[in-house]
Amino acid sequence: MSSPNLSASLEPGAPPSTSKPLGGGLSRKRTGSLAWHLGALLILAVILYPVVWVIGASFKPSKDIINSLTLFPSHPILSNFKGLADGIADIQIWTFFQNSLFYAGGAVVGVLISCSLTAYAFARIRFAGRNVLFSLMIGTLLLPYHVLLIPQYVMFQKLGWVNTYVPLLIGKYLATEAFFVFLMVQFMRNLPKELDEAARLDGCGHLRIYWSIVLPLSRPALITSAIFTFINAWNDFMGPLIYLNEPGKYTVSLGLMMFRDSDGVAANYGGMIAMSLVALLPVLLFFLAFQRYLIDGMATSGLKG
Repeated sequence: MSSPNLSASLEPGAPPSTSKPLGGGLSRKRTGSLAWHLGALLILAVILYPVVWVIGASFKPSKDIINSLTLFPSHPILSNFKGLADGIADIQIWTFFQNSLFYAGGAVVGVLISCSLTAYAFARIRFAGRNVLFSLMIGTLLLPYHVLLIPQYVMFQKLGWVNTYVPLLIGKYLATEAFFVFLMVQFMRNLPKELDEAARLDGCGHLRIYWSIVLPLSRPALITSAIFTFINAWNDFMGPLIYLNEPGKYTVSLGLMMFRDSDGVAANYGGMIAMSLVALLPVLLFFLAFQRYLIDGMATSGLKG
């Protein structure tokens, strides 16, 4: 007995069947998914290759770092890391790390205090010219760093602050980081205004509202700013290069430069790469400790309001 579908398809004048096999759609979907994953893995490999290369090179002799094409040596050595204990030019390696921690830690404290106060004023207080001042502050993001470099250096030199950390940190305590002010303003604008009104009924002023209500609720934005500030300060090379003259005050970025000889060529590739790898650890640990708050801050601060 023939099936009804087969009989209908054999009848004269019957329209052709428009049903499509499901196998083709699933096959195309799987092919697209496979291509997407392969592309993502390829991009990941390109991004991670420098890190893998640094890890492998840190266990190679200096003469094999440039000449050898293999990522990891067949006979790893630890002399590159042991040599860091001897220091560079009679300066202990840990001195550079202490200086970088002082610089990065001071920058984080300054940005969190000054930028949060400024953001509170822009987000929660109505005053004349608020929008104009906020627009001017955002406009400073368009100024290249090098435009202000020479005037700032002349000013700090006349004040006698060159070869100190004051030129590197004073801007952090004066809310000159417009990006972080903007980030916190966008976050604070989304906090309910009823909280401020209830606090004023209890007799709280702006300082008490800022400290007891707005600041605790803005923790994701604060930690996001702290992470980026720490990373930027830790990796900063231009600022310390300009304002620090004594090797004993150098940060890690300048300490790596001391591995060069008089001709500007690295005399100890192994030690330089080993120190580069060690220098990644504080940033990595800082990021891993606060990555949850970083995701929350980026998700709730940048696009709302």
